[in-house]
Amino acid sequence: MTSPIGSPKKPIGCEMMRLSDSQLPKGVEAPAYDRNAVRIGHVHLGVGAFHRAHQAVYTEACLSAGDLRWGILGASLRSPQVADQLNPQQGLYSCLVREGTKSRASVIGAIQNVLVAPENPAALIEAMADKDVHVVTLTITEKGYHLDPATGALRMDDPAIAADLATPHAPATAPGLLVAALAARKAQSLTPFTALSCDNLPDNGGRLKQAVLDFARAQDESLADWIERYGAFPASMVDRIVPATTPNDLAQFAADFGVQDLGLVKTEPFSQWVIEDHFAGERPQWELAGAQFTDDVAPWEMAKLRLLNGAHSALAYLGNLAGYPTVDQAMANPAFERFVDHLQDEAESTLAPPPGLNLAAYRADLKRRFKNAALMHKTYQIAMDGSQKLPQRLLATIASRLARGQDFACLALAVAGWMRWQAGLDEQGQPYEVQDPYAAQTRALYQKGQNGFEKAASFCSLEAVFGPDLSRDPRFVTAIGAALDTLLKEGARASVEAWVQKEAAL
Repeated sequence: MTSPIGSPKKPIGCEMMRLSDSQLPKGVEAPAYDRNAVRIGHVHLGVGAFHRAHQAVYTEACLSAGDLRWGILGASLRSPQVADQLNPQQGLYSCLVREGTKSRASVIGAIQNVLVAPENPAALIEAMADKDVHVVTLTITEKGYHLDPATGALRMDDPAIAADLATPHAPATAPGLLVAALAARKAQSLTPFTALSCDNLPDNGGRLKQAVLDFARAQDESLADWIERYGAFPASMVDRIVPATTPNDLAQFAADFGVQDLGLVKTEPFSQWVIEDHFAGERPQWELAGAQFTDDVAPWEMAKLRLLNGAHSALAYLGNLAGYPTVDQAMANPAFERFVDHLQDEAESTLAPPPGLNLAAYRADLKRRFKNAALMHKTYQIAMDGSQKLPQRLLATIASRLARGQDFACLALAVAGWMRWQAGLDEQGQPYEVQDPYAAQTRALYQKGQNGFEKAASFCSLEAVFGPDLSRDPRFVTAIGAALDTLLKEGARASVEAWVQKEAAL
C-alpha cells in the first residue's frame, strides 16, 4: 500500500486543467464505454493507490468489455484526501506503468465516486445495502481488521470496535460498516454481498469473516447466523508493486500529457490476482484481465508472502538502515542481492507450490521486479506497520524451519533489522518516524538492555507480535539476539556483506 501524496513541488500553471471526461491526457488510452450508463455494483473500502492500480484495473476490463454493471464506489475510512483527488476528476485517474526507461499510461474510469466514511457513514452503509451491489472489496491493511493476533478473534476491547458497538448506526471501522450494511440488506430481504479481502494476510477471507461474524454476534445472533449461512468471504492473493506517487511524478505527468491528474498512480507491468471461487451472488468477470479463480488460494498466498513480502521487509529494514532509500538501490549491492537469494532459499523450503506456480521462474521475476529502478519503491514505505506484517512475512517461515530442525540465519537477520528499526534513528544518527500501531511499545522495548541479546529478549516478550511459541523458544531468541548484536556492532551494510562472504566461504 502507499503513503499519501501532496501537491507538486513545481507549481502547475493556472491554465492547466484537471483530468475529467472532457479533459483527457493527450495520446493516452481512455474509457471508450459510456460512463453515464455505468451502474455501481462494486464497493471498495480503502480506496488507496494499490486498489487503483490493481482491483480497479481488473474491473475496468469488465466495463470495457461492455458489462456496465460493475462501476466502483470507493470509500476512504479515514482521510478525505483520495476523495479530494478523484471527485473533482469525475473519478478518473491515470495508471502509469513503468519499467526501465519505458512507461505507458492509461486512464481508468471504473471509479464513479469516492465517499469519506467518517463524514457520512450512513451514505456508505446505504450504498453497500443497494440491491445492485454484489461485491465489496477491501484493502484496509492488517490493522484494519482489529483482530487479536494470538486468537484471531475480533478485539472487543479495541476502542474503535467498542465505539462502533456502542453506536452501530454510525460505525467507523470496516467490520462495523460491513455489518451495518449487511443488516440493512437483511431488513430489505436482499441476499448478502460478497466481502472480498485483498490485503496481504494469510487466510484473509477467513479473517474478514471472523471479524464480521464476531461483530455481528455482539449485536444480534440471528444476523450473524444469516451472514454465516448466506454470505461469502473468499480468500484472495494480490500482487503488484505500487510505490507512493510523489509530487514530482504529478508535475512530470502534467508536463508530459498537458493535464493535471492528482489521482495518478504508478506501478509495474506485473499484476496477479488469485481468488477463491466462492461468491454469494454475481461477480465481475475479472478473468478478462487475467485474474485466476481457484478452490485453494493458500499455497499461492503463502508463496507470495514468504518470497516477495518477506524479502521486501528484509530489504526495507536492512536496506534503509544501510542507506538505501529504494529497493532497487539496495538490490544494486551484490551482497544484498545474494542475501535475498539466501533468504528466499530458506523460505522456499517451507512451501508446497500449487500446480502452475514455477518457483524458480517466480523468483527470477521477483528479482527483476525488485531491480526496476523506474518504480523508485521506497524502503521506508515498505517498513510501515511492521508489527502487523512480521508474523506472516518472516516469523511463520522461521517457525516452519524450526519445526524441521533447520537454521534460519537470513530470516533472523531480517527480524533483527526490524528490531533495530524501532530505534527511530538511522546509522548516520538521523531520526525518522516509526509508523506502526506498536511504535510506543517497541521503542520502549528497544531501549531495554545493553546489547543485542538483551534487547532481543526484551522484544520477544511482545507476544502480540511473536506469539507464545517463538517468544519462549530459546533457539529463536538466541539466534535473533546474535543477529541483532551483530547489527548493533557492525551496522546493516557490513552485517549483510559479512554474512554473504561467510556463506560463500562455506
